[in-house]
Amino acid sequence: MDANRRQSGIQQLLAAEQEAQQIVNAARAAKSARLRQAKEEAEREIAEYRAQMEAEFQRKVAESSGDSGANVKRLEQETAEKIEQLKQQAASISSDVIQMLLRHVTTVKN
Repeated sequence: MDANRRQSGIQQLLAAEQEAQQIVNAARAAKSARLRQAKEEAEREIAEYRAQMEAEFQRKVAESSGDSGANVKRLEQETAEKIEQLKQQAASISSDVIQMLLRHVTTVKN
């Protein structure tokens, strides 16, 4: 009788082990499927984002290249205005700078 009970206990343990293995395998398969699905969703989102950024980039390129002649003229005009301002500022303070330099050069300190 003890041998039958042991055999029966061993059979139950083996059955429980097989059942546990099936549960673990099912969990692994489900995890693998979830990971695959998440990867596909991420790739899809990345593709959408990349397409959106590319479209925005192309729009900005089209905007900036469409009136590049106007931009060049505007920049040349702004540069000329700034050069003229700097010349006027230099002319207005040049006499003061010359006087300051002469004062410092001609002053002897002991």
